[in-house]
Amino acid sequence: MPSKATAKDVARRAGVSRSAVSMVLNGHGAGNIAADKQEAIRRAAAELAYQPNRAAVNLRRQRTHTIGVVTDAIASHAFAGALLTGAAEAALARGYVPLVIDTGDDADRERQAVATLNERQVDGFLFAALSLRHWDLGDLTEAGTAVLADAIDPTDRVAAFAPDEVAGGRTACRELIDHGHTKITALVGAAGSLAAERRWQGHRDAMREAGLKPGRPVRTGWTIREGYEAAQRVLDRPDRPTAIACANDRVAVGVVLAALGLGLSVPGDLSVLGYDDDENVAPEMAPALTTVALPHHAMGWQAMTRLLDVLDGGPDEPGLTLLPGPLIRRDSVAPPR
Repeated sequence: MPSKATAKDVARRAGVSRSAVSMVLNGHGAGNIAADKQEAIRRAAAELAYQPNRAAVNLRRQRTHTIGVVTDAIASHAFAGALLTGAAEAALARGYVPLVIDTGDDADRERQAVATLNERQVDGFLFAALSLRHWDLGDLTEAGTAVLADAIDPTDRVAAFAPDEVAGGRTACRELIDHGHTKITALVGAAGSLAAERRWQGHRDAMREAGLKPGRPVRTGWTIREGYEAAQRVLDRPDRPTAIACANDRVAVGVVLAALGLGLSVPGDLSVLGYDDDENVAPEMAPALTTVALPHHAMGWQAMTRLLDVLDGGPDEPGLTLLPGPLIRRDSVAPPR
Protein backbone atom coordinates (compact mmCIF):
# COMPACT_ATOMS: atom_id res chain seq x y z
CA MET A 1 0.00 0.00 0.00
CA PRO A 2 1.28 3.53 -0.72
CA SER A 3 2.74 5.37 2.23
CA LYS A 4 0.87 8.38 3.63
CA ALA A 5 2.06 11.80 2.53
CA THR A 6 4.09 13.76 5.05
CA ALA A 7 4.55 17.46 5.72
CA LYS A 8 7.93 17.14 4.02
CA ASP A 9 6.22 15.85 0.87
CA VAL A 10 3.82 18.81 0.90
CA ALA A 11 6.70 21.26 1.41
CA ARG A 12 8.66 19.73 -1.49
CA ARG A 13 5.70 19.94 -3.88
CA ALA A 14 4.79 23.49 -2.84
CA GLY A 15 8.42 24.66 -2.90
CA VAL A 16 8.39 25.89 0.70
CA SER A 17 9.82 24.94 4.05
CA ARG A 18 8.21 22.40 6.40
CA SER A 19 7.67 25.17 8.96
CA ALA A 20 5.65 27.12 6.39
CA VAL A 21 3.46 24.07 5.79
CA SER A 22 2.88 23.74 9.54
CA MET A 23 1.99 27.40 9.96
CA VAL A 24 -0.50 27.47 7.07
CA LEU A 25 -2.25 24.18 7.82
CA ASN A 26 -2.54 25.11 11.49
CA GLY A 27 -4.20 28.43 10.69
CA HIS A 28 -1.28 30.75 11.34
CA GLY A 29 -0.31 31.63 7.79
CA ALA A 30 -2.01 35.05 7.61
CA GLY A 31 0.58 37.80 8.00
CA ASN A 32 3.42 35.27 8.08
CA ILE A 33 3.29 33.50 4.72
CA ALA A 34 2.64 35.13 1.34
CA ALA A 35 -0.83 34.52 -0.06
CA ASP A 36 0.43 32.70 -3.16
CA LYS A 37 2.57 30.40 -1.00
CA GLN A 38 -0.42 29.67 1.25
CA GLU A 39 -2.46 28.70 -1.78
CA ALA A 40 0.37 26.49 -3.08
CA ILE A 41 0.59 24.71 0.27
CA ARG A 42 -3.15 24.05 0.46
CA ARG A 43 -3.21 22.85 -3.14
CA ALA A 44 -0.26 20.51 -2.54
CA ALA A 45 -1.87 19.14 0.63
CA ALA A 46 -5.11 18.45 -1.25
CA GLU A 47 -3.33 16.80 -4.16
CA LEU A 48 -1.38 14.53 -1.81
CA ALA A 49 -4.39 13.90 0.45
CA TYR A 50 -2.18 14.97 3.33
CA GLN A 51 -3.64 14.63 6.83
CA PRO A 52 -1.68 16.10 9.80
CA ASN A 53 -0.85 13.73 12.63
CA ARG A 54 -3.48 15.03 15.00
CA ALA A 55 -2.09 13.17 18.01
CA ALA A 56 1.34 14.72 17.52
CA VAL A 57 -0.13 18.18 17.03
CA ASN A 58 -2.22 17.84 20.17
CA LEU A 59 0.77 16.65 22.17
CA ARG A 60 2.78 19.71 21.12
CA ARG A 61 -0.09 22.04 21.93
CA GLN A 62 -1.17 20.17 25.07
CA ARG A 63 -4.63 19.97 23.51
CA THR A 64 -6.89 16.98 22.82
CA HIS A 65 -9.20 18.68 20.30
CA THR A 66 -12.21 17.30 22.13
CA ILE A 67 -15.11 19.30 23.57
CA GLY A 68 -17.29 18.13 26.44
CA VAL A 69 -20.99 18.70 25.72
CA VAL A 70 -23.20 18.35 28.80
CA THR A 71 -26.97 18.43 28.27
CA ASP A 72 -29.80 18.20 30.76
CA ALA A 73 -32.07 16.11 28.54
CA ILE A 74 -31.48 16.83 24.83
CA ALA A 75 -29.62 13.64 23.97
CA SER A 76 -32.40 11.45 25.37
CA HIS A 77 -35.32 13.49 24.00
CA ALA A 78 -36.90 13.74 20.55
CA PHE A 79 -36.85 17.56 20.70
CA ALA A 80 -34.01 20.06 20.13
CA GLY A 81 -31.63 17.64 18.44
CA ALA A 82 -30.77 20.36 15.92
CA LEU A 83 -28.91 22.18 18.70
CA LEU A 84 -26.48 19.26 19.04
CA THR A 85 -26.26 18.98 15.25
CA GLY A 86 -25.24 22.63 14.95
CA ALA A 87 -22.65 22.28 17.71
CA ALA A 88 -21.21 19.10 16.20
CA GLU A 89 -20.98 20.61 12.73
CA ALA A 90 -19.12 23.65 14.06
CA ALA A 91 -16.75 21.45 16.05
CA LEU A 92 -16.00 18.94 13.30
CA ALA A 93 -15.42 21.71 10.75
CA ARG A 94 -12.51 22.88 12.88
CA GLY A 95 -11.08 19.49 13.75
CA TYR A 96 -12.70 19.03 17.16
CA VAL A 97 -14.70 16.04 18.35
CA PRO A 98 -17.68 16.62 20.71
CA LEU A 99 -18.18 14.14 23.55
CA VAL A 100 -21.84 14.30 24.66
CA ILE A 101 -23.21 13.27 28.07
CA ASP A 102 -26.89 13.62 28.99
CA THR A 103 -27.52 14.05 32.71
CA GLY A 104 -31.28 13.61 32.88
CA ASP A 105 -31.39 17.04 34.57
CA ASP A 106 -29.77 15.54 37.67
CA ALA A 107 -27.28 17.77 39.53
CA ASP A 108 -25.19 14.84 40.80
CA ARG A 109 -24.94 13.32 37.34
CA GLU A 110 -24.01 16.76 36.00
CA ARG A 111 -21.03 16.99 38.35
CA GLN A 112 -20.06 13.42 37.51
CA ALA A 113 -20.25 14.22 33.80
CA VAL A 114 -17.91 17.17 34.17
CA ALA A 115 -15.47 15.06 36.21
CA THR A 116 -15.56 12.28 33.62
CA LEU A 117 -14.95 14.65 30.74
CA ASN A 118 -12.15 16.36 32.64
CA GLU A 119 -10.46 12.99 33.06
CA ARG A 120 -10.45 12.79 29.28
CA GLN A 121 -8.83 16.23 29.16
CA VAL A 122 -11.42 17.94 27.00
CA ASP A 123 -10.38 21.41 25.91
CA GLY A 124 -13.63 23.12 26.88
CA PHE A 125 -17.30 22.64 27.74
CA LEU A 126 -20.63 23.43 26.13
CA PHE A 127 -23.62 23.16 28.47
CA ALA A 128 -26.88 22.84 26.49
CA ALA A 129 -30.48 22.84 27.75
CA LEU A 130 -33.57 21.20 26.29
CA SER A 131 -35.62 24.34 26.94
CA LEU A 132 -34.71 27.83 28.08
CA ARG A 133 -33.57 27.96 31.68
CA HIS A 134 -31.27 29.74 34.10
CA TRP A 135 -28.09 27.69 34.49
CA ASP A 136 -25.57 28.79 37.13
CA LEU A 137 -22.50 26.66 36.57
CA GLY A 138 -21.18 27.49 40.04
CA ASP A 139 -18.06 25.45 40.77
CA LEU A 140 -18.47 23.69 37.42
CA THR A 141 -16.69 26.66 35.87
CA GLU A 142 -13.52 25.18 37.33
CA ALA A 143 -13.81 22.83 34.38
CA GLY A 144 -12.24 25.59 32.29
CA THR A 145 -13.58 27.46 29.30
CA ALA A 146 -17.35 27.01 29.03
CA VAL A 147 -20.35 28.37 27.13
CA LEU A 148 -24.12 27.91 27.43
CA ALA A 149 -26.69 27.13 24.75
CA ASP A 150 -30.45 27.61 25.26
CA ALA A 151 -29.68 28.77 28.77
CA ILE A 152 -28.94 32.01 30.62
CA ASP A 153 -26.21 32.48 33.21
CA PRO A 154 -27.77 34.52 36.03
CA THR A 155 -24.28 35.54 37.18
CA ASP A 156 -23.31 36.68 33.65
CA ARG A 157 -19.89 35.04 34.02
CA VAL A 158 -19.92 32.96 30.84
CA ALA A 159 -21.05 33.45 27.26
CA ALA A 160 -24.62 32.25 26.68
CA PHE A 161 -26.71 31.85 23.54
CA ALA A 162 -30.50 31.72 23.87
CA PRO A 163 -33.64 32.30 21.79
CA ASP A 164 -35.23 35.73 21.94
CA GLU A 165 -38.50 34.47 23.40
CA VAL A 166 -39.95 37.96 23.94
CA ALA A 167 -39.46 38.77 20.27
CA GLY A 168 -40.89 35.36 19.36
CA GLY A 169 -44.07 35.96 21.34
CA ARG A 170 -44.42 39.38 19.73
CA THR A 171 -43.90 37.91 16.25
CA ALA A 172 -46.59 35.27 16.81
CA CYS A 173 -49.16 37.78 18.05
CA ARG A 174 -48.40 40.29 15.29
CA GLU A 175 -49.00 37.64 12.65
CA LEU A 176 -52.52 37.15 13.99
CA ILE A 177 -53.12 40.90 14.26
CA ASP A 178 -51.83 41.46 10.72
CA HIS A 179 -54.45 38.99 9.49
CA GLY A 180 -57.14 41.16 11.07
CA HIS A 181 -57.72 39.35 14.37
CA THR A 182 -58.59 41.40 17.44
CA LYS A 183 -60.08 38.64 19.63
CA ILE A 184 -56.91 36.69 20.40
CA THR A 185 -56.32 34.31 23.30
CA ALA A 186 -52.86 33.23 24.43
CA LEU A 187 -52.39 29.74 25.83
CA VAL A 188 -49.16 30.01 27.81
CA GLY A 189 -47.05 27.12 29.06
CA ALA A 190 -46.34 25.76 32.48
CA ALA A 191 -46.05 28.09 35.46
CA GLY A 192 -42.46 28.99 36.25
CA SER A 193 -41.24 28.35 32.71
CA LEU A 194 -38.81 31.06 31.63
CA ALA A 195 -39.77 30.59 27.97
CA ALA A 196 -43.50 30.77 28.70
CA GLU A 197 -43.24 33.99 30.68
CA ARG A 198 -41.12 35.68 28.03
CA ARG A 199 -43.40 34.62 25.18
CA TRP A 200 -46.38 36.00 27.09
CA GLN A 201 -44.52 39.27 27.60
CA GLY A 202 -43.99 39.55 23.83
CA HIS A 203 -47.63 38.70 23.15
CA ARG A 204 -48.80 41.35 25.61
CA ASP A 205 -46.49 43.96 24.09
CA ALA A 206 -47.79 43.27 20.57
CA MET A 207 -51.42 43.57 21.65
CA ARG A 208 -50.79 46.89 23.39
CA GLU A 209 -48.79 48.24 20.46
CA ALA A 210 -51.83 47.51 18.26
CA GLY A 211 -54.15 49.28 20.69
CA LEU A 212 -55.77 46.01 21.81
CA LYS A 213 -56.41 44.73 25.32
CA PRO A 214 -54.20 41.69 25.99
CA GLY A 215 -56.76 39.92 28.15
CA ARG A 216 -55.80 37.23 30.62
CA PRO A 217 -53.47 34.42 29.57
CA VAL A 218 -54.79 30.88 29.83
CA ARG A 219 -52.26 28.71 31.64
CA THR A 220 -51.60 25.32 30.05
CA GLY A 221 -48.76 22.86 30.08
CA TRP A 222 -46.97 21.66 26.96
CA THR A 223 -48.98 18.59 25.92
CA ILE A 224 -51.70 17.83 23.37
CA ARG A 225 -54.13 16.89 26.15
CA GLU A 226 -53.54 20.18 28.00
CA GLY A 227 -54.08 22.14 24.80
CA TYR A 228 -57.28 20.23 24.11
CA GLU A 229 -58.69 20.82 27.60
CA ALA A 230 -57.80 24.53 27.57
CA ALA A 231 -59.32 25.02 24.12
CA GLN A 232 -62.57 23.35 25.18
CA ARG A 233 -62.92 25.90 27.97
CA VAL A 234 -62.04 28.84 25.73
CA LEU A 235 -64.05 27.90 22.64
CA ASP A 236 -67.26 26.59 24.17
CA ARG A 237 -68.66 30.05 24.90
CA PRO A 238 -70.41 32.80 22.90
CA ASP A 239 -67.51 35.27 23.01
CA ARG A 240 -64.92 32.79 21.78
CA PRO A 241 -61.74 34.16 20.20
CA THR A 242 -61.11 34.09 16.47
CA ALA A 243 -57.44 33.21 16.97
CA ILE A 244 -55.34 31.36 19.54
CA ALA A 245 -51.60 31.73 20.06
CA CYS A 246 -50.39 28.45 21.55
CA ALA A 247 -47.65 27.65 24.05
CA ASN A 248 -46.06 25.22 21.62
CA ASP A 249 -46.91 23.04 18.62
CA ARG A 250 -48.22 20.13 20.69
CA VAL A 251 -50.67 22.41 22.49
CA ALA A 252 -51.75 23.64 19.04
CA VAL A 253 -52.59 20.05 18.05
CA GLY A 254 -54.90 19.87 21.06
CA VAL A 255 -56.53 23.17 20.11
CA VAL A 256 -57.24 22.00 16.55
CA LEU A 257 -58.74 18.74 17.85
CA ALA A 258 -60.97 20.63 20.29
CA ALA A 259 -62.09 23.04 17.56
CA LEU A 260 -63.02 20.21 15.23
CA GLY A 261 -64.92 18.51 18.03
CA LEU A 262 -66.99 21.66 18.47
CA GLY A 263 -67.73 21.87 14.76
CA LEU A 264 -65.29 24.71 14.07
CA SER A 265 -63.01 24.73 11.05
CA VAL A 266 -59.33 25.75 11.14
CA PRO A 267 -58.52 28.33 9.88
CA GLY A 268 -62.03 29.24 8.67
CA ASP A 269 -63.60 29.71 12.11
CA LEU A 270 -60.42 29.75 14.19
CA SER A 271 -56.81 30.59 13.39
CA VAL A 272 -54.22 28.61 15.36
CA LEU A 273 -50.57 29.55 15.69
CA GLY A 274 -47.96 27.35 17.36
CA TYR A 275 -44.42 27.74 18.65
CA ASP A 276 -41.18 25.71 18.21
CA ASP A 277 -41.65 24.44 14.61
CA ASP A 278 -41.35 20.88 15.89
CA GLU A 279 -40.50 18.93 12.74
CA ASN A 280 -42.54 15.95 13.90
CA VAL A 281 -45.65 18.07 14.48
CA ALA A 282 -45.98 21.42 12.73
CA PRO A 283 -45.53 20.46 9.05
CA GLU A 284 -47.41 17.17 9.50
CA MET A 285 -50.65 18.63 10.85
CA ALA A 286 -53.80 19.13 8.80
CA PRO A 287 -53.87 22.02 8.24
CA ALA A 288 -50.11 22.47 8.41
CA LEU A 289 -49.28 24.69 11.37
CA THR A 290 -48.07 28.27 11.17
CA THR A 291 -45.52 28.60 13.98
CA VAL A 292 -42.47 30.41 15.32
CA ALA A 293 -39.29 28.34 15.00
CA LEU A 294 -36.75 28.00 17.76
CA PRO A 295 -33.20 28.71 16.48
CA HIS A 296 -31.79 25.41 17.76
CA HIS A 297 -29.18 24.88 15.04
CA ALA A 298 -27.98 28.49 15.26
CA MET A 299 -27.66 28.28 19.05
CA GLY A 300 -25.53 25.14 18.86
CA TRP A 301 -23.37 26.46 16.03
CA GLN A 302 -22.76 29.89 17.54
CA ALA A 303 -22.10 28.59 21.05
CA MET A 304 -19.57 26.05 19.80
CA THR A 305 -17.96 28.60 17.48
CA ARG A 306 -17.52 31.08 20.36
CA LEU A 307 -15.97 28.35 22.52
CA LEU A 308 -13.51 27.33 19.81
CA ASP A 309 -12.61 30.96 19.10
CA VAL A 310 -11.69 31.41 22.76
CA LEU A 311 -9.64 28.22 22.74
CA ASP A 312 -7.80 29.54 19.68
CA GLY A 313 -6.84 32.74 21.51
CA GLY A 314 -9.88 34.92 20.85
CA PRO A 315 -11.43 37.16 23.52
CA ASP A 316 -13.38 35.40 26.26
CA GLU A 317 -16.39 37.69 26.42
CA PRO A 318 -19.18 36.71 28.84
CA GLY A 319 -22.75 37.82 28.31
CA LEU A 320 -26.00 36.83 26.68
CA THR A 321 -26.60 36.66 22.93
CA LEU A 322 -30.28 36.44 21.95
CA LEU A 323 -31.06 34.77 18.63
CA PRO A 324 -34.28 35.43 16.70
CA GLY A 325 -36.77 32.71 15.84
CA PRO A 326 -38.30 33.04 12.37
CA LEU A 327 -42.01 32.85 11.64
CA ILE A 328 -42.88 29.80 9.52
CA ARG A 329 -46.09 30.47 7.59
CA ARG A 330 -48.24 27.50 6.66
CA ASP A 331 -52.02 26.98 6.53
CA SER A 332 -53.50 27.38 10.01
CA VAL A 333 -53.86 31.18 10.04
CA ALA A 334 -56.33 33.18 7.93
CA PRO A 335 -58.36 36.39 8.31
CA PRO A 336 -61.44 36.07 10.57
CA ARG A 337 -64.81 35.54 8.93
